Amino acid sequence: MDSHPESPLAPPPEAPREPILTLPPALTAYILLVAAIHLRVLLPPELENWTIDVFGFIPKRYDSTLLDITFPGGEGAKVWTFVTYSLLHANLTHIGFNVLWLLPFGSALARRFDALRFFVFMAVTAAAGALAHLLTHEHAIAPMIGASASVSGTMAAAIRFAFVKGSFLSFSRGDAEAAAKVPALSLWRALRNGRVLAFLAIWFGVNILFGATSLSLGGEGASVAWQAHIGGFLAGLLLFSLFDPVPRTRDDAADASSVDQSGRV
Repeated sequence: MDSHPESPLAPPPEAPREPILTLPPALTAYILLVAAIHLRVLLPPELENWTIDVFGFIPKRYDSTLLDITFPGGEGAKVWTFVTYSLLHANLTHIGFNVLWLLPFGSALARRFDALRFFVFMAVTAAAGALAHLLTHEHAIAPMIGASASVSGTMAAAIRFAFVKGSFLSFSRGDAEAAAKVPALSLWRALRNGRVLAFLAIWFGVNILFGATSLSLGGEGASVAWQAHIGGFLAGLLLFSLFDPVPRTRDDAADASSVDQSGRV
């Protein structure tokens, strides 16, 4: 007897599709860490202020030419605050805004990297943001806090593969794991991609707007440290290849894989 594939007795199995925004463990751990650290707001005001002074990034820490100010934390704080500032936030709105942008870009990157690579990447982009802030605010006494430089770094790194066919921002994509593992474009190919260029133009335009208009977000009298955003973004864009574990295809193969359903690259 011939078998019939359309028989109701043997329905073809459907491939499971994982929601694209299901949080990977590394990103979940990062968000929980930030939330746990924010419980510092329950401390008495003087102790909460102390945590900001010890773990926030203060450019004046590195400058001895003007006012003679001694900051808590000593010499050690000159090292660890390049990263620890990124785990502190002004309020829940500040956390929520950063998490909102981490959901698509951070999720894709955490799936692509292993947990160690992801956490080191977040630290490196945080440090790059702090360095950019230091170079542009060398005498500033106000502490800088927030994960925006690292968030910007994840966005920059993710656009190296986000628009490749099958990835999470392409017209044709697989499940979340497959979408995060497509071969990335080289930096040169990425900078020739129309969608990447459009993303870069919008991202830099928004940050320059924040800087030019002194818009604030996340706290009374707190301005956006847009130079730190740019520092983290450039680090993520330029250093992505050092962290990426997915093998790169040849340029001609990468070009072919980057063409979406509309035929554009």
